[in-house]
Amino acid sequence: MKKILIISDGSIGERFIERAIKTYTTDNIYYIVQIKEKKYENIVASRFKFYTFDPTSFSKLSNLLKMEFVQVLIMMDSQVEVTNTIKNIRLVKENLPIVVLDENELCSVDNNLTSINSTEILASRLLDYLPNVPVIAQNVGLGEGEIMEVLVPFGSSFVYRHVGAIEQIGWRISAIYRNRKLILPEPRKMVYPNDLLVIIGEPSVLQSVYRTMKKELGQFPAPFGTNLYLLIDMAVDSAESIIDLLRRSTYIHRQFKHDLIIKIINPYDIEILSIVKSYNSENVYIDINYNHIERHDIILDDISKYHVGLILTSSEMFLERSVRKTLFEGKVPVLAIAEESVAKLKDAIVIISGSKDIEKVATTIFDISMQLELNMEVYNYKHEYQESKIQAIEHFKNLSTIFSKSIKVIETDKNPMRILKNKKSFIQCIPFTEKMTKSRVSSLFSTDSELLYYKLDKHHQIFIPSTL
Repeated sequence: MKKILIISDGSIGERFIERAIKTYTTDNIYYIVQIKEKKYENIVASRFKFYTFDPTSFSKLSNLLKMEFVQVLIMMDSQVEVTNTIKNIRLVKENLPIVVLDENELCSVDNNLTSINSTEILASRLLDYLPNVPVIAQNVGLGEGEIMEVLVPFGSSFVYRHVGAIEQIGWRISAIYRNRKLILPEPRKMVYPNDLLVIIGEPSVLQSVYRTMKKELGQFPAPFGTNLYLLIDMAVDSAESIIDLLRRSTYIHRQFKHDLIIKIINPYDIEILSIVKSYNSENVYIDINYNHIERHDIILDDISKYHVGLILTSSEMFLERSVRKTLFEGKVPVLAIAEESVAKLKDAIVIISGSKDIEKVATTIFDISMQLELNMEVYNYKHEYQESKIQAIEHFKNLSTIFSKSIKVIETDKNPMRILKNKKSFIQCIPFTEKMTKSRVSSLFSTDSELLYYKLDKHHQIFIPSTL
C-alpha cells in the first residue's frame, strides 16, 4: 500500500482532493494536510486521512514525515509558505519526490522536485483550441512535443495516401481517428481528409511534418523527402546526354523550388566535370564521388543524407535493371528524363491498369501536374476487365473535384501505348512497384501497361512508389 502526502491550501488544492476522492485507487492511502479544515463527501475513511495544521511548522510536519511516503504533492496559494514547507520536508526527507504547484517558479530545483506552473498549463491548453496550431500531449511521455495530434485538411499532400507509402523517418503515425473511431495505422490503411492523426517522434521533426501535412498541393516531393537529386553516371551517360540532363534538371528544379543535388559517379571527363561545376549555386550543390564505392550503396546513402524526395536520371540509366532495383529500394519517386524538351511539356498522362497501385499515387500525380502546370489525361483501354478500372477512374474524378483541377478521361478501343507513341510533349505517371525490377524479357507477352513502361521511354516518365 503506497502512502501519498497531500498538502493543500486554496481552491486548486480543494478541487484536486475532490477529484482524487472520485478517482482513488485501492493501492494508495492519501494523507491530507490542510491549514483550514474542509469537509468532503463520499470519503472512504480507510483510504483518506485528514490533518489540520500549518505545514510551515517543522515540529508538526516532521512528526507526520516519520511515515514512509512515496510522494508529496503541494498545492498552496502562498509562495512563501510553499518554499518553507519544502525546506521542512528536505530537513527530514532529502530524496522524497515532491510535486509542487509553483506559480512563480520560486522553488529551488532539485532532482526529486517537479515544479508545475498552472498559468503555463492553462495557456497551453487554450492554445490547443486555436486553428492551425498543433496539439501537443502535455501529460504523456516527456511532454515536450514528441507526441502530437494533427487534423489532416482537404488538399494535404498526405490525403488519399496509404500509411505505408508515407516516408516516416524520425517519426511515426501511431493512431488514426476517423468519425470518432480508432483505426490502427497498418501500411495499407489510407489517410482521408479530416482524419485525426496521432504522430510520435522528435519534436523538431514533428513540427516539420505538421507544416508539411497542413500545406495543400504544391509541396511535392513531400512527403517522400525534401530535395531533388540528379544522378549522373559517366560510365553510362554520354557527354551530350549529361549536358541535356543538366539543363532539363535545373528547369525542373526551378519548377519545384527545392534544392538540387547533382551527383557524379565514375568521373573521368574533365571537360564535362568543369561544365557540371559551373552549375554550382546557392540552391544547387555538386557532389562528385571519386571513391570506388558500389553504386547501390552510394544512392541509398545519399537518399538518407540529402533527404531526397525526387531522383532525376536518364531514361538510359533507368533501363538498367540493377539501377531500377536500387531506386525501388530507395522508396522515392524517380523521374526518368528523355530527349524531349521539359519546358514544352503539356500533359500528365495516366494509363489505368487493373492494379490498385494507381489509386495510391493519384494524389501525388495531381500535385506534380499542378506544380508543372500540366493538363491531366487518363486513358482507359476498354477491352480489358473494367470493374477495378472504373473504381480507379472514379477515384481520379473525386480528386479532380477536391483539388479543383479538371481531368480528361479518354475511353479507347485502341491500346493506349500505341496511341501515346505518336503523342508529344507529355510525361507519363506510373506507380513504381516491385514488378518493375524484373527483367524486361519477362514482360514480352504481358498486357500490363505498367510493366510495359519501356515502350514509352522516349518520353519523360515519373515513377511514384505506392508503398514503402
